[in-house]
Amino acid sequence: MYPPAQQAYDRAITVFSPDGRLFQVEYAKEAVKRGATAIGMVFDGGVLLMAYKNAPSRLLVPESMRKIFEIDKHIAATASGLIADARRLVDLARLESQRHRLAYSEAASVETITKELCDLMQVYTQYGGIRPFGVSLLVAGVDSEPRLYEAEPSGALTGYLADAIGSGKKEVEEFFEKEYKQNLSQDEAISLAIKALKKSGDLSIKPETLEIGVATMKKKEFAMLSQKEVEKYLK
Repeated sequence: MYPPAQQAYDRAITVFSPDGRLFQVEYAKEAVKRGATAIGMVFDGGVLLMAYKNAPSRLLVPESMRKIFEIDKHIAATASGLIADARRLVDLARLESQRHRLAYSEAASVETITKELCDLMQVYTQYGGIRPFGVSLLVAGVDSEPRLYEAEPSGALTGYLADAIGSGKKEVEEFFEKEYKQNLSQDEAISLAIKALKKSGDLSIKPETLEIGVATMKKKEFAMLSQKEVEKYLK
């Protein structure tokens, strides 16, 4: 807990604390840390997204929990934190992608769509009466080359070769620092991502609790792996 002197500064989103912090934005980042781990990785000729679905009850239908969202044919995103917030952001990203196609008769770049998302997320840190989005997104896709970006609740935009969000972010990134290489094949990249996910905690990783989406420079569109394909990699 923050000391009483600091608690006065977490009541409004627009008020900085004396040491230059916006506590509501920091609280939003804490919501992200409580979310399930999601991973993004650029490999030789493509990019992948992997998301773990936490199913705490055997009564829950895993297929009802979507963690990877298609924005355009060549762009997808996964999220950690408040998934309801993520769905809202994804809807806005889809709308912006279609506007770009109508205006310019071409597909939007991955960076353009991610910047639009980050601009909106930043606005929600600047005005009273609203709260920041309690979610981080990994936005991945292929245009002139495979690309991966992280969008944070503050609106910060960062490009990565391999990245993770959620509760296992620290463990996964430490693993990638040692093991990741840019010339990995698709199969090697998926296997490495699964190994990294296992480092993030005591997870019950099954085909039905794991989503994997892949886009390559050849096809230039995202495809979700079937449960049988996921099972093959888990073995």
